[in-house]
Amino acid sequence: MAAGDPLDDGDRLALDKAIRVAEQSCRFEFSVYVGPVEGDDTRAWATRLHNRLVAPARSVLIMVDPRRRVTEVVTGGDVRRHLTDAEVELAVLAMTSEFASGNLLAGLQRGIAMLAEHARPQNTLHA
Repeated sequence: MAAGDPLDDGDRLALDKAIRVAEQSCRFEFSVYVGPVEGDDTRAWATRLHNRLVAPARSVLIMVDPRRRVTEVVTGGDVRRHLTDAEVELAVLAMTSEFASGNLLAGLQRGIAMLAEHARPQNTLHA
């Protein structure tokens, strides 16, 4: 683990697994950035990261700066059709609760799972 790196190799593997499960569940792409944020506008920083993704319209970015205790979630246009702001806020609350307890990995896993669950298209019956 690099000096100051909040996630070790085992944590990264567990996080990758959580992302794969979420992506299979809801068919949207998830990305996580944990590290320092440049500048004062953390939302703008997270949005810039999100816009650099391969398919931003179908992506969810979770950005966490542990040092500044900042968490941002940016969703693409396609994702927003399935995921409300209230659902995102609930996931952020769950994550930050875990972060406050000193459990970064569990917070990320919980937030990813919640976002995927809410973003999953509903099964509908057609006549």
